[in-house]
Amino acid sequence: MNQQKGQIFCLIGKSASGKDTLYQHILERHGQELTRVIPSTTRPIRTGERDGVDYHFVTKDQLDRLQAEGKVIECRAYQTVFGVWYYFTMAFAVEEDKDYIVITTLEGAHSFIRHFGGDKVRVVYLDLEDRTRLMRCVAREDRQKNPNYNEVCRRFLADQVDFAPEKLAELPGLQVIHTEQDEEGCLRDWERIFSAQE
Repeated sequence: MNQQKGQIFCLIGKSASGKDTLYQHILERHGQELTRVIPSTTRPIRTGERDGVDYHFVTKDQLDRLQAEGKVIECRAYQTVFGVWYYFTMAFAVEEDKDYIVITTLEGAHSFIRHFGGDKVRVVYLDLEDRTRLMRCVAREDRQKNPNYNEVCRRFLADQVDFAPEKLAELPGLQVIHTEQDEEGCLRDWERIFSAQE
């Protein structure tokens, strides 16, 4: 579908904007055409997550060693009610006959662009109105063994700052998928972006 290979597609968006859901649907339909970039984190594993599938779950000491060895593309620290959690992406080589997909943040997308170059990175922002997102965040936290609604509120408010319109405008060629539409609509938008040529 996408004839210009060696592209890295970065899915970004606020909490509960549908990143994980769309990501899974994309992989179900186009998994043969995309290589997953699995991020890493020092936060505890959540109910239903799998190490090496959703994230690589590591300790802070392991992260420090990887950084010292120059094996980290980007790293973000979040002050949570549980302490500091780190999310990061380990370095990898881009093969010219493959396309890649990763869920990251706005800052992470900038790091990918700096590391690989703007011609290799395509950023896709998933947009969803705030009320629906907040309800989803609360519902997701309800399913945790020990729900923490303070953390839900912290993340929701932080997203408003992190994804401010002026910050999104700094990303070259930003594409947007409005995730209030149904699954097929989101996938049609994704396929349009994936097949587009520069």
